[in-house]
Formats: sequence, C-alpha cells, structure tokens
Amino acid sequence: MSSGIWQRGEEKEGVYGFLIEDIKKEVNRASKLKCCLCKKSGASIGCVASKCKRSYHFPCGVQKQCIFQFTGNFGSFCWDHRPVQNTPSSHCTVSSQCTICLEYVEHLPTYSILGSPCCKNAWFHRDCLQVQALSAGKFFFKCPLCNNSDKFQSEMLRMGIHIPEKDASWELEENAYQELLQHYQRCDVRRCRCKEGREYNEPDSKWEIKRCQYCGSSGTHLACSSIRTCRQNWECFECRSIIYNSGDFRRPKKRSLPNTENIGITNCLLEQPSPKFSRQSPRTQNKNLLRSPKILRQGSLTPNSCLDKPPCSRRLRLIPPLINVAAKTPSTTKREVSMLKRDISNILRELGYQIKQKTRKLYINKENIWNSAIKGFRRRNFNPSDAIEVQFCNGNGDTDGSKHEFLSLLMGQLESSSLFEGSMSKNLSLNSEALKENLYFEAGRMIAISLVHGGPPPFLFSKTLFNCLVSGPENVEPTLEDVEDSNTMQIITKIKSSKNLTHLRSAIHDCFEYLSHIGCLRLVTVLSDKDVLVKDILTHHVIKRVQAPLDSFQQGLRTLGVLETMQKYPEAFYSILCHKPETLTSKILSDLFTMHKLSEAQDTRAVGFWMNYLQNVESGESVVTLEDILLFATGCRSIPPVGFQPTPSIEFLHADYPVGTKYYNRLTLPITNTYKEFQENMDFAIRNALELEREKNYYTGC
Repeated sequence: MSSGIWQRGEEKEGVYGFLIEDIKKEVNRASKLKCCLCKKSGASIGCVASKCKRSYHFPCGVQKQCIFQFTGNFGSFCWDHRPVQNTPSSHCTVSSQCTICLEYVEHLPTYSILGSPCCKNAWFHRDCLQVQALSAGKFFFKCPLCNNSDKFQSEMLRMGIHIPEKDASWELEENAYQELLQHYQRCDVRRCRCKEGREYNEPDSKWEIKRCQYCGSSGTHLACSSIRTCRQNWECFECRSIIYNSGDFRRPKKRSLPNTENIGITNCLLEQPSPKFSRQSPRTQNKNLLRSPKILRQGSLTPNSCLDKPPCSRRLRLIPPLINVAAKTPSTTKREVSMLKRDISNILRELGYQIKQKTRKLYINKENIWNSAIKGFRRRNFNPSDAIEVQFCNGNGDTDGSKHEFLSLLMGQLESSSLFEGSMSKNLSLNSEALKENLYFEAGRMIAISLVHGGPPPFLFSKTLFNCLVSGPENVEPTLEDVEDSNTMQIITKIKSSKNLTHLRSAIHDCFEYLSHIGCLRLVTVLSDKDVLVKDILTHHVIKRVQAPLDSFQQGLRTLGVLETMQKYPEAFYSILCHKPETLTSKILSDLFTMHKLSEAQDTRAVGFWMNYLQNVESGESVVTLEDILLFATGCRSIPPVGFQPTPSIEFLHADYPVGTKYYNRLTLPITNTYKEFQENMDFAIRNALELEREKNYYTGC
C-alpha cells in the first residue's frame, strides 16, 4: 500500500517482487513523513486524489474509514475522497436484512454498508463481505443472491474489499467431505424390533439394514418392515409422501383377475407388480413399488389377506394407498398423507442428520446450569452441528454427564426463567437487561439445539407465541388469556365491560395517559368501538411491546434450520411446543426399556417383580411416580420426541438397591426374594435420590 514503491522484480525476486533496495528507500522516505492522524512518523501511504496531501499509516487509515483498493495500482483514498456507490434514491427508502448475517441494515450507502451492483435490494455490512471474501477466495466470491461474479467482484474491489487469490477455505479443509463416503446404517422405523439396537447390521440376515432406494438417508432392518429379501426395494415414508403428492403419480387402471374370490380392495397390497399385469416401463414399476402395507389404515389387512399366501398364488389388484372404499373421499387421502409428512419424530430425526461425528465437550456446573450452558454455547469454537458431550463439574470432581439430563435441566430452567411470562402457556416478556445481554437469542438457540440433539422441548409456548413464530406477528390476534400483567388486564376489563358510550368514554378518560403512551388512544363514537380499542391494546401489549425480544428469539430458533422447519410443519411442532408431554403408563415404560436376559430360574421372578411394580406405581400404591422412575434412569421426566439414544435398558444384579446410570440410560434392578422387599428397596432409593437432587437445586438456586 505504500505510495513510493513499485513491484519491479519477478514474483520470486526480493519480497514477492519488491526489491530489497526499493524497500529500504521507501522506509527512508516514510521516516520523514508524519501521519496526519496519530502525528507519528512512518506514514508511507498517501491519498491518490490529485490535490490531497494527506499521509497516514495503514492501521490509522482503517480506523478513520479510508478505502484501500487491493487491485490495480493498490491505490488508497482518504475519508474525504474515498469512492462512493451511486444508488438511486428510490432504493434508499426501506431497510432489509443483510444477506450474510441476517441482521437489519439501512438502505443507505455508507462506509460500513455496501449495496450489490447486480441486485438492487441486496445490502451488506462491509465486515460481513470482507469475512466472506477471505473465506471464499477469488474463485468462489460472488453475489449471495444472484451468484454474479465478475460485476460483483469488480465493485467490491473498487470499494476496498480484499479478495485473496486462493481457493475457498472449505475446499482446503482436510477430509472435508469424508462423511459422504460413509453408508447410512441405522433403523429409523418407529418400533425397531432388533434387541441389539438400531445401529446393528448383520448382512444376509433379517437384521440387515436396507436403505431407502430414493434418498438413501433412512434405513430399516428387513424384519422391522416385513421385507422378505434384500433385493426387495424399500422407501422411507418421506419419499412415499413426496411421490404420492406429486403430479406424476397416477392411479393404475383396475383390471379384473380370474379366481380372485371377491378379495376386498383394502384387504391387500402388492410390494411388486403382479405377473398378471401387462409389461410396464421401469418408471411405472418404480411407482407401483411405492405401495406398501405400512401406510394403510390399521385393520385394513385381514387375517385372510393374500399377503399371507405364497407369492406364486397371489392374484391381487393394485390400488392407490390410503383410500377407504366405504368413504370414497379424496380429502381423506390428502389428510392422512399430510399427517404422515408431519410426524414430529421423523422431522426432528431428519434435522438430526446435520449433526457431525465431531464431538464438542461442554463442561457444565450442575449447580448453575443456565450460566454454564450460555458460557459453553458462546465459546468461539462451539458449533451447534457438532455432537455434544457433557461433563458435569462440581466440588466432588468431574463426572461424565448425560446429554438428555443436561438438556432436560436446561429446558426446565428456560421454562421458569424471566424471559417468559404466564402460568401455563407462556408468552415472551419484556426484560431490558436480558435483551441487552442477548439472552432471547440464547433461549431460541437452546430450544433448537435441544430438539435437534434429541432432548426434550420446553412445553411452554402459548398459541399466540407459536403463531407469531410460524405465521408472523402481523397475522396473529392475541386474546385476554395472553395478558399476564394485572394492571393491563384491569384496563382491558374496564373498557370491555362498558355498557354504554358514556361509560366507555369515562373508562378511556381514566386510563388516558396509558393509552396515549402506547399509541392506542382513539376517538370513540359508537359503543362497538370498544372492541377495536381492546384489540389494539392486546396487540400492543402481547406483540408490539416485545417485538425486539421476538426478533432476537426467532434468530436463535433459526439455529440448525429449526424455525424454517416449524413454519413448514406447524401442526407437528404445535403438539410438542404448546402441550405437556404424554402421560406415562406402565405399558409405555415397560416397552421403553430393553431387558438383558437372566438365567431361566431368575428371569420369570425378577421380570414379574418389575412389571408388578410398574402397575402398582401407576395405580398410586407407591410413593414414587412413573415420571420419577424415568428421571431416575435417564435424567428426563418425559420421553423426547426422537426417543433416547442409547436405548434405555434394564439389568438385574444381586444388590440391595437399584442404580440409575443416566449416561447409558441404564436401570440396574436388585434381585430380591420377595416382591415386598423389591418394592421397598425401589421406593427408598428412587425417592431419596430425587429428594437429594431437589434439595441441592433449592439451596444453590438452580
């Protein structure tokens, strides 16, 4: 950047073509020049404007917002003569998001804000563009909206953006795309029957994992989806839904077959085309393969279904799925396919594919979960897409922690925090200190991380808050149930209960200062105007008043694409974000745990004690609850939407009391001689362990 030196040598001569004697001369020249900013010598850079005599150091020029062009003659411009962008005034009237960091920018060309030369509504922060240019390099740096490279780079170089002549940083990372070479091997059906776990794969057996023939990113054991051979095709339900909803899917013509013996149309389906059909193209055959018994309504396959017959004796008719002959309404088909698409466990499992094999360890103080989590999430090297490992730190030393327990405790802290207001269903509160510390963003990010990493949801959103997130606050009408502040509720009630126009004007006069302050003061001429006034007050108090926290909260929820997925599948997310979890039953809990086999003599008695204990707890004959048992074993009071990983298990040992190993989701049960002894030991251990944990949280304020 020095004004008095030129690259007179070859690239390998001197210092990148700058000869040593030239460098010495420039140092001698600069020593006689004083910086016009810091008044120190060594100011080797001068403004290239013809009549400007300012000289300055490079760091001083950057601080004063001078522009340095990293192209051509590497000219520099002082703050008075720097180039500016010519932007029509019509483009400077509104604000929008910076396409790179998604923060709002004003449409006003300044030193720190640049507009795109190829897209009139694209505006960026200078710092964001510089970071992207350093990462992308000359060969990948382009307009984020239209991908224009030549025009975009030319303008950015003119405005002082340094574009290094190198390959993109993601192309230089060693083994950057190594995971693409790995085959997906996991059973994703809701009820996996394999006792060895979902990742178990044994080739040439019924426990071989078959991948979806379309996406390859979902799998199933052959036995879990009733697939007879590995040569038989299988499709995940996401791909089935796409095919069924596509315009290319056509219902095949019905053909009468001899000797069908009045087989019902909903009694059976074909996994492969019938030999009675005429020859079909491979594309048509692939569509016919999508018809699977798994997506029929329950009860549609009868005991006499021809699927139970040998393949050679099957004489069936191909039918479109999800159609009930008795109803014959296409709306039913669309609704059932929609429900298939919106299954929350599969949606979250799909988001979980973003998680890398690289692990990130979080050191969490169990006595201060909230601050420990924020500190860990704000570390520079923390990446939400890395797998999370938890290590609990306290005065007794470090111990390996359960990710499910950590996320469950964190969601509990979030539910009781001052960021939300309301008793059961909650809305965002206005906390200026939390807004200043960016805690609303952290809250949104915590929820997104918990959902994608297999943790529980917070179970706290009100219907109004949820609709603001998925539909936008401008499309939401709050209700009286959303108001938590007693003074505001009193004002609304007084206005709403006005019986005539005189009473209404009197109520408005009493709260004149409040209505004027919030901008809801209006002239009332008829009694029905009170409804409009109440609506304005509700909109301000519930939505407009917390607009800044809502924007920050939404940005946090965008982590790992959770907010976008919520907006795509609102019904699925509504069930877990606005409702309490499903009540546990003894059957749910017994099906959740996988039992390790005992000797034949002990097996029946020990398992019988366990099953009787679950039934007694469910009926209220114990001091503990089913939620306490789950919490004792896994650290969670409810089953996460995507289930537990690893799968909860039970083992029996000759011990006095049960042991819950939350890191492995393992419950070790004692082997006793009588059921009474078994119940007493279970109640004593679980009750005391949980009470000790509650007391510790109470005294530490956790």
